[in-house]
Amino acid sequence: MKCVSTDRHYRMRVITSLSDIGKEVWNRLLLAAKCDDPFLQYAFLDALHQSGSATPETGWQEQHLTIWDGQELVAACLMYSKSHSYGEYVFDWAWARAYQQHQLPYYPKLLSAVPFSPIPGPRLLATDEPALHMLLAALRQLCESGNYSSCHALFLPEAQQAALAQAGFLCRQGIQFHWKNQDYQSFDNFLLTLDKKRRKNIRSERKKVQERGFQFQHLKGSELQEAHWLFFKRCYDLTYRNHHSSPYLNLDFFLRLGAEIPAALHMVIASLEGQPVAAALFLRSEHRLYGRYWGCVEDHPCLHFETAYYQGLDLCIREGIQWFEGGAQGEHKLARGFQPETTYSAHYIHHPGFRDAIQDFLNREEIEMQEYRQVLLQHQAYRHFPSQEEE
Repeated sequence: MKCVSTDRHYRMRVITSLSDIGKEVWNRLLLAAKCDDPFLQYAFLDALHQSGSATPETGWQEQHLTIWDGQELVAACLMYSKSHSYGEYVFDWAWARAYQQHQLPYYPKLLSAVPFSPIPGPRLLATDEPALHMLLAALRQLCESGNYSSCHALFLPEAQQAALAQAGFLCRQGIQFHWKNQDYQSFDNFLLTLDKKRRKNIRSERKKVQERGFQFQHLKGSELQEAHWLFFKRCYDLTYRNHHSSPYLNLDFFLRLGAEIPAALHMVIASLEGQPVAAALFLRSEHRLYGRYWGCVEDHPCLHFETAYYQGLDLCIREGIQWFEGGAQGEHKLARGFQPETTYSAHYIHHPGFRDAIQDFLNREEIEMQEYRQVLLQHQAYRHFPSQEEE
């Protein structure tokens, strides 16, 4: 743990292990900052670290920036020193290659994000405005220390991106697909808001799964047993294997989640003739459902859409959850009622020459992203004026 004094009564510390802060202190800050994001809960982050999923050995060295008022934690920015760009979902590989071509080190870099989780949420946690201002000043000081090529804050709220822009960060936009619950009373009620083609397609997909004989079991986190986790992990690993990749998360991580934050978990298991075939794991807060992990041991038509999306939509409608975030990428979500939402990231580039070049790239990319979003909006599944004749 390093400690640096600042003006007034605040102190800035860079914490190299979340356990040095502790669960009670960290979660008290989340409460004061009015943050109910399950991915920022101490238990979720600690499970990543203690399971060995996000550690220095896997390229994730904790470097959490914190501001203290006496013994009270008043602000924090979750931070990692990275030796690669895996598990981030905002891609900067081209930037790293450009540095390498000019014989300059791109790594280590600083990253403010939840490992392996492309989930929008606050990255600057503070109890009040003075603490936030001190956190921003400390972050700028850390960026300018010369110890890192760059600093990247991913999937943050637009207002926090604007605050970081004032601190010298470059702005970048992306697209995800989210679903909003318009107080639907049933799944059919939701379908009536879609155009005829999309409505017919969804009904056809659900019918294929139903006629095949699949049964779906919804399990709250408190109901999950080791056997459920073992089957889910098998599905999860197969998904990565089918994409010629290695899974980021291990069984210990999921078991820790089940033990520590069961209220934030919801699993759907699809079974055929009494045998489990597929599983999807969701995380949730009071107002949001997050689609996170999916997999199957057998391929069946439309089973992915039913297990990972339609069962989630059913859950949102049934329990009045306002938003369903389906995860990164996936234009196929557009035809199923999800809509394009802009995501925000901020990037501090220490090298002035590369800073100018990357700023030019981001300016062009932003125009392309805005045009892309407009195209997506023109192809969304919703209609404005439902008519009875189309049923």
